Amino acid sequence: MAIMCKDRAMGVFGPTGRHRVAVLVRHGLLPIELGIPHRIMGMAKSASGARLYDVVTCAAAPGPVRTDADFTVEVRHGPEALAEADTVIVPAAHERDETYGTDRLPAPLAAALGRIRPGARIASICTGAFVLAAAGLLDGRRATTHWAACDRFRALFPRVRLDPDILYAEDGHVLTSAGVASGIDLCLHMVRTDFGAAVANAVARRTVVPPHRDGGQAQFVERPVPAPRVHSTGRARAYALAHLDRPLPLAELAAQEAMSVRTFTRRFREETGVSPQRWLTGQRIERARQLLEDSDLPVDRIAHASGFGTAASLRQHLQAVLGVSPTAYRRTFRTFRAGG
Repeated sequence: MAIMCKDRAMGVFGPTGRHRVAVLVRHGLLPIELGIPHRIMGMAKSASGARLYDVVTCAAAPGPVRTDADFTVEVRHGPEALAEADTVIVPAAHERDETYGTDRLPAPLAAALGRIRPGARIASICTGAFVLAAAGLLDGRRATTHWAACDRFRALFPRVRLDPDILYAEDGHVLTSAGVASGIDLCLHMVRTDFGAAVANAVARRTVVPPHRDGGQAQFVERPVPAPRVHSTGRARAYALAHLDRPLPLAELAAQEAMSVRTFTRRFREETGVSPQRWLTGQRIERARQLLEDSDLPVDRIAHASGFGTAASLRQHLQAVLGVSPTAYRRTFRTFRAGG
């Protein structure tokens, strides 16, 4: 279930009034993963142009941190930054002396994680999930990591409900993401959760990435036989987006591609990583969120325009995905935007 961070959306954290993010790095850091939260969250701004996040890099001990490239990163902040953070992000590290491949944390890293304040949001990028799991933060939770590391992860941490087929997972205040690029998806998701779709979409446009990617990492797993490339379900997806306000039976979508329902369903899953119905529900939710934020339409009209039919159905779906009602969602993000 997603967390609606109402206080975060009002921007009341710290002396600057911005949401504080600490990126905890280790030797063997992948520089691209360090750049993701700084780029995505660092670019998030209110309607008045004010920055919404303060992002700092920290380590168990300040100083030079080795990367997997031919340079080091000078880290000025130590673990004290974790005690002040509203969100902590742990990227991957590619050195064997760290937690990738073991279920135990080095003492300095364990001590650093112990300084994270109660209630802070904690996220990982790629195999940074090994750190969260070794710290016991993922026990009993749904999580993911890079598909190539899933077998090792499952063997080391059997108490974690690992889902290898998704780009990112959110379970309470703990979030995990799959491979490197899914860190972008995860950070955009956190921006969207904190400050709404309009802010996240603006960041995505400036970064030249999609604000939301369909499917999961199953699309990127190496297969002995490549997925079919001759046929596409793109025309059906475009058709669906143009007609979200009404029921869209599978047969109608399949007809857009001149396929049987069975063939269409299989091809759709191969291309997007999810079923047509799951994809449709996700698109309807995004349409509803956009209308709740950007329009004054009553909830029942938004339910119709997004294809849920009734306010009750919209309420049920939004509660299941975001943990709030349509009215509460609108109140949170319309208030933030008006005050931004």
